[in-house]
Amino acid sequence: MPALQNIKVAVDAVVFGYTSKEGLSVLLIKRNIDPYKNAWALPGGLVGDAESLEEAVQRELTEETGVNINYLEQLYSFGAPNRDPRNRVVSITYYGLVKPDAFELKADTDASDVAWFNIKNLPKLAFDHTQIINVARNRLKSKMLYQPVGFELLEEKFPFSELEKLYMAVLDRPIDRRNFKKKIMKFGFLEETTEKQMLDGAGRPGNLFRFNQAKYFQLQKDGIAFEI
Repeated sequence: MPALQNIKVAVDAVVFGYTSKEGLSVLLIKRNIDPYKNAWALPGGLVGDAESLEEAVQRELTEETGVNINYLEQLYSFGAPNRDPRNRVVSITYYGLVKPDAFELKADTDASDVAWFNIKNLPKLAFDHTQIINVARNRLKSKMLYQPVGFELLEEKFPFSELEKLYMAVLDRPIDRRNFKKKIMKFGFLEETTEKQMLDGAGRPGNLFRFNQAKYFQLQKDGIAFEI
């Protein structure tokens, strides 16, 4: 007997932001339509008949937030029967990690507002978007243990402490700083320069570091085990 279907397909984007000062954040929109009007939610919407999933998520993200990201990684499919009170909707979700100050936010279409929220202080969210963010964050944590992360988020040259802060913010736990540096340096994608860190107060300035882009992207492609 053939299955009876009346299912719509949507996409949602979990865009994580990172700055040294604010830590890890998530990009959210305020909905201006029912259901959940005036509630905060992930940017996203229905896939058009002539669109690919990737085209749809890029379009929704740009329309609702003004953010245009070249690459988002597919995360998971969420398809509980009652996740949307209007009808049966299966959401294909994507996630990425960016530098927030690289974008000018602009709410439009189904969004009345858009903002970054610290991961530890999220508002009540529409639909099952809290669950989606939790899954995305766990995936990001796992990914950081086998792939190098940071090139797009840190300055061209940076103190090693900035890389430590990034990993601690995403992993949400302390790290053994001495062993972390030893493990990171042995892979060869980080180079120490002769330039010194600028300090506001007293103290001995340390050298700045930079990513070896070719080595960095090759290790991203191949995958490595950090065991942080």
